[in-house]
Amino acid sequence: MVDTNPLLILSSSSSQDHIYHASTSQNRNHSSSSIDEKTAGWINKRPFKKPILLLLLCTTFGAIFFLIVVFCVTYDKNDDYNIMMNTSSSTPTAPIIIDTDSPPETLLGRGVREGVSEKCFRLPPMDIGADLVFPWTNSMLAWQRSAYHFQPPNNWMNDPDGPLFYKGWYHLFYQWNPDSAIWGNITWGHAVSTDLIHWLYLPLAMVPDHWYDFNGVWTGSATLLTNGSIVMIYTGSTDKSVQVQNVAFPANLSDPLLLHWVKYSGNPVLFPPPEIQLKDFRDPTTAWFVNGKWRLAIGSKVNTTGIALVYETLDFLEYKLLDGWLHAVPTTGMWECVDFYPVSTTGDNGLDTSANGPGVKHVLKASLDDNKHDYYAIGTYALESDSWTPDDPEMDVGIGIRYDYGKYYASKSFYDPKKERRVLWGWIGETDSENADIKKDWAGLQSIPREVVFDKKTKSNLIQWPVEEVESLRLVKKEFKALDVKAGSVLPLEIGAATQLDIVAEFEVESNALERTMEADVLYNCSTSNGAAGRGVLGPFGLLVLADKSCLEQTAIYFYVAKGTDGNLKSFFCTDQSRSSLANDVGKQIYGSIVPVLDDEKFTMRILVDHSIVEAFAQGGRTCITSRVYPTKAIYEAAKLFVFNNATENSVKVTSLQIWQMNSSFIRWYPFDKDVE
Repeated sequence: MVDTNPLLILSSSSSQDHIYHASTSQNRNHSSSSIDEKTAGWINKRPFKKPILLLLLCTTFGAIFFLIVVFCVTYDKNDDYNIMMNTSSSTPTAPIIIDTDSPPETLLGRGVREGVSEKCFRLPPMDIGADLVFPWTNSMLAWQRSAYHFQPPNNWMNDPDGPLFYKGWYHLFYQWNPDSAIWGNITWGHAVSTDLIHWLYLPLAMVPDHWYDFNGVWTGSATLLTNGSIVMIYTGSTDKSVQVQNVAFPANLSDPLLLHWVKYSGNPVLFPPPEIQLKDFRDPTTAWFVNGKWRLAIGSKVNTTGIALVYETLDFLEYKLLDGWLHAVPTTGMWECVDFYPVSTTGDNGLDTSANGPGVKHVLKASLDDNKHDYYAIGTYALESDSWTPDDPEMDVGIGIRYDYGKYYASKSFYDPKKERRVLWGWIGETDSENADIKKDWAGLQSIPREVVFDKKTKSNLIQWPVEEVESLRLVKKEFKALDVKAGSVLPLEIGAATQLDIVAEFEVESNALERTMEADVLYNCSTSNGAAGRGVLGPFGLLVLADKSCLEQTAIYFYVAKGTDGNLKSFFCTDQSRSSLANDVGKQIYGSIVPVLDDEKFTMRILVDHSIVEAFAQGGRTCITSRVYPTKAIYEAAKLFVFNNATENSVKVTSLQIWQMNSSFIRWYPFDKDVE
C-alpha cells in the first residue's frame, strides 16, 4: 500500500504513518482524510521515464532500414523510490538532476575554453525536460535574491579574492562581470564591512586593462607584509589566453578603504614553467614567511596529477621556483584556488598564515576543476624540503574530505587579527538556467563567512561554523522541546514566515535502536539511496525547509544512521533537493556524506535559510552542505517548516529546536558624501 499523504517523504507506508501539528505549547492530531483525489493521484505516481524514441530511416530505394534509439536511463526502478513527480499537462515535469562531475568535451561552456572551470550550470543533456523553459514570473525570481548573504548589486559573481582585515575594515574582493549576469569580462569588485555581515560596495578595484590581464583579472590573494604594507598577487589571462601571475599594490596605505590599486609596471612576474600547460597555472595563495623569505603556492597539474607549485621571493617582484611540489595527488586533475594555512591542535584561536611549530598542523585545500568541489586534508609541513604530507594518505586532497558537500567552490581563507580567527569564504553558484539568471539580473553569491578550527575531538577534520556576527541578525525566536516524532511522521511547525531563518536542532535516538535489527545497510549513500524517500530502521530524520503546506515542494535536510556488517554504526548527513521545485530547468541534486557522531553526542544540525540559499552544518560543523533551491510555490508567506522522521520503526525525539527569524543585512553603496562609523 502506498501512502497518499503528501506531507510524508516515504517509500512505502506502515500502520504507524501519521501527521500531527505542533505549536510551542502542544501537539494536536490532524487527519489526512482531506487530501483530494488529484493530490493523492499525484503522490502515487512513480518517477517518470523518458520514452524511447524510435526513428525509422528509409533509403530512397526502400531497401535498407536503420534504427536509431535514443534513450535516457532511469537508474532506480524500485517502487519504493518515491521522488514524486506530477506528469499532468498542467504542471511542468521535474527531472531528477545528477551533478555531473566531468562534462563531455562537446559541452564545453563558459570559462572552459578560456582556461578556467565551467561557469555555467548545465542540466545533463539527455534529461527529460532539459530543453524546456519554465515560465518564471518576476515575483518568483525576485524572491530568490538573498537577504543576508553577500552579493553584488547585480550581474555575475564568482570567486572571492584577497580577503583581509585592514585599519578597522574587512575587505572582500570578488570576481564580477559588471555588464552581464553571465560569466565574462571578469573584473575585481570590492566591498568593505566592519562585521562581515553588513557591507558597503566600493568602486572597482581592478579591471582588465593591460595585455597581461586582457581576458580577465582572475583569482588572487592578499599578503600583509611585516612592514605593514600589502601586496596583491593575482592571475591574469593574457590577450593570448596564457595564464600569468601579476602584482598590484595599494596606491595609498593610509587609506583604510584601499580604494585605489596600482599594477606593477613589470607585470607579469611569473609565467607558466616549461612543464606546465599555458592554461594550467593559476590562483596564487596568500604567502607565508619562512627563514627571511616569502613562499606562495600556485595550482596546476601534470597530465592528470593535481599539483601545488611553490615559489620563493624576497620582494614579490622576483621569484624562484622551488624544486619538487608542495604536494601532488594522481588522478585529481587541475587544482584551482589552492589554499594553505596552519591550524592549532591545542588552542581555539586561528593562526597567522606564517605560523608553524609544535601544536600546529597545516591544511592543504584545492578546488578540483574536474568535479567542481573543494577538498582539504590535514597534515604536516616540512620547512626544509618545502613539502606537505597528509596525516591519512587515504584522505588526501581530492580523494577525502570536502569543505562542503553541496554547491560550494573556489573558497579562500584569511587570518583575522581582530578576533584571532581563520575565516573562510566560498562562492555559491547557481543551479538554474542562464535564461533565468539574465531575467533576474544576477547570478552567484558568497557563503556566510565561516570560522575554521581543528576538531580536537576527532583529530581528523576541521570544524566550520558561521561567524558569530551573523547571530546579530536574529529576531523573534520560537523554541520547541521534547517533541516525539514517530516513525513515518511529519510535524508542521507553526513559526510564521520561513524564508529567512536560523535553526538549531538537537535529535536523540534510542541507544539500542539499531540493535533490534540484524540487517546491515553497508551500501547506503546520500546521493544514490533514494534521498529522504529511502527508509531505514533509523532514518532519515530531520527538517523540511522551504516547503509549501502540502509539501509538493520541499527540501529535506536529515540524518540517516546505517549499520555495517561489523555491527558499527555510520551516521550520514544529507540534503535532498529532488522535490525542491516544480520547475523543470533547475538542478535537484541529493547531497551529503558521512558525519562523525561521537558516543556522547546527540545528533545536531544548524541551518541558515536565506531565500534560495540554504547552508546546513552537522555536529557543530564537521560536515557542511550548501544548496541552491528554486521553489515555485514555497515562497514568501507560503514557505513552511516541518520536522520529519521517515524511519520504518523507531521514533526520534527532538530534545531542542530553536528557530530565529532573521533580519536582512544592510548591503549598499558606500556613502562617500557622509561619514561612516
